[in-house]
Amino acid sequence: MNERIDQLWGQALDQAVPETYSQLSHSQVLKVKQVFAQLIVQECLDIAKNWDDQLVNAKLVKESSAVGIVAYRIARQFGVEE
Repeated sequence: MNERIDQLWGQALDQAVPETYSQLSHSQVLKVKQVFAQLIVQECLDIAKNWDDQLVNAKLVKESSAVGIVAYRIARQFGVEE
């Protein structure tokens, strides 16, 4: 795993089961997986949004580009608030 994945995994554990990491129930493991997946998707959306903003700011496109549209569709697909 790369460093950012490790950071997101730690954040997911902190948000989902801050009380303990040693003894997780099945429902807690599922919650951790859900939070971790949401963090990964959000990280990808942030990258796409940043790229889209750079394209607009550099006047390479007049408005949201395909990158922005893809980010929007990913957010809808995974139910993540932008």
